[in-house]
Amino acid sequence: MASDGQRSLVSTPASAVAPVLATEEGGRPYIECRDLFKIFKLAELEVVALRGVDLEVAAGEITAIVGASGSGKTTLLNILAGLERPSAGQVRVGERDLLNISDRELVLYRRQEVGFVWQSTSRNLVPYLNVRDNLELPMAIARVPRGQRRERSAELLAAMQMEDKALRFPDQLSGGEQQRVSIGVALANRPPLLLADEPTGELDTQMADEIFGLLRQMNQAFGVTVVVVTHYPGVASHTNRVVHIRDGRISAESFLQTTFRRTGDRVQQEYLVVDRVGRLQLPPDYMEQLRRNGLTGLASADFAEGQVTLRPAGRPDAAAASPTAETHPESEFQPMAPPAGEPATTQDVALQDVSIPAAPTLDASTPDAQVEPEAVETPEPDPHAMFRRPTQSED
Repeated sequence: MASDGQRSLVSTPASAVAPVLATEEGGRPYIECRDLFKIFKLAELEVVALRGVDLEVAAGEITAIVGASGSGKTTLLNILAGLERPSAGQVRVGERDLLNISDRELVLYRRQEVGFVWQSTSRNLVPYLNVRDNLELPMAIARVPRGQRRERSAELLAAMQMEDKALRFPDQLSGGEQQRVSIGVALANRPPLLLADEPTGELDTQMADEIFGLLRQMNQAFGVTVVVVTHYPGVASHTNRVVHIRDGRISAESFLQTTFRRTGDRVQQEYLVVDRVGRLQLPPDYMEQLRRNGLTGLASADFAEGQVTLRPAGRPDAAAASPTAETHPESEFQPMAPPAGEPATTQDVALQDVSIPAAPTLDASTPDAQVEPEAVETPEPDPHAMFRRPTQSED
């Protein structure tokens, strides 16, 4: 199955092309983020990880979040998992308000309503328990009866195709098999939401494709909503959509769409996201082309036939935009003439008739003028005069 990457030139909200999936009663999505912010404080330094994220995920949807390191994707996943509290905005999962949730409710939320898969399998599995015991451990903590635990673990082993490895320990499994068991452990208590942070980060391409195939299988078999953070380039073929996050904001969303070619290829179409307040992020390659052409800073926007067109605009010349003495010399000032056919008002006549006399020049004959007296030179005193013998004239 071939997949060609394309980007839509028209900025379209993701909701316009999102696949039709089940929502809660009243048409609300299962996951809803509105203007979500997360700020980390390090001493006197504040780091803004999320900058007004808007995101909706329908119940039963499998969504991938991609982005560069430090873009905020893992922070968003931790907030949805209840591992981090948001700084501002709104975030709701099912009926849980994760902004105003109490500590006690947060523990119940993490225990009953969300399963989490870490990138490192050492955080997902207990090394001294075999595969079946690892699968049954979350159910034992939740006080599920032993018979139900054994039935559920058998169901998960069959879904993972690992019945023959039920009694093996984690160090006896390959990396891909360990991650398969990790997904089963996260789904042991039948949570409605499964979150995975880089589940294929330590696997090769073939094994990563198998893990995403298992996530899709679990999504379809158990109806669980899946949100996964990944760098895997082939993730689009296993998900309903791919959400691109950049600089703490949702910048674009990608979908696989079937073309009308005879080969039946599926093309990955990328759409730019316009958030609730009208913010839009241009792709990095577009911005690079604008910088090369010296077109950055300002842009003009036109709305016609239901489409918004953005054009780069140069910054106006400050000298031409603001009045100066050169462009409007004082000697050339003329009062505005009244419209044709209308008499001049009293104020207009006053402006035309008033003339400002020149300031008078003062000379020595003017009474108010101050004439400085001539400076008189005085001889400097002789310091040896008192020791000299007086002359005849001095007597």
